[in-house]
Amino acid sequence: MNITITGFSGSEKTTISRLLARQLNKKLISTDEEIIKKTKMTPKKIVMKYGWEKLRESEADVIEIISELDEYVLDAGCGIVLRNENIVNLKKNGIIIFLAADPKTVAARLRRKEEEIDFTKSNYIDKVKGALSEFEERYKKAADYTIDTSSMSPDEACDLITHYVQMELH
Repeated sequence: MNITITGFSGSEKTTISRLLARQLNKKLISTDEEIIKKTKMTPKKIVMKYGWEKLRESEADVIEIISELDEYVLDAGCGIVLRNENIVNLKKNGIIIFLAADPKTVAARLRRKEEEIDFTKSNYIDKVKGALSEFEERYKKAADYTIDTSSMSPDEACDLITHYVQMELH
């Protein structure tokens, strides 16, 4: 069984995915890294050169291949929920965990990571709220389980995911 970790940037999905893979002795795969291998371009460069739709196509191609694998933790880009085919493919052989966080926590984490974001300080949290609300309903519909990481450590989140995985296996 695969475990797909998804959520908005700042939900700590990469940190939690890496930790979970180690704890469960599963292989880790990142949709972003697979897109880079396949296209020889970062997701950001794909968007800049060809637009968002091309990135969504690349994600779908990667997920179709990944969905055939077994015993992986998948660190999935935040846009995977925008295509139903991705959700169907990921659920063939696994579960989807949506990592949520409140807008203030997401904004603080993104600032800490110093990601390249075009938000001005005065409307930073408002922009994060808007982006979160755009994706959140799709995340919730796609997810088998939702975890709010706002006040939770990565270790605590991994413990909860492990509990959910055990419930699925029984």
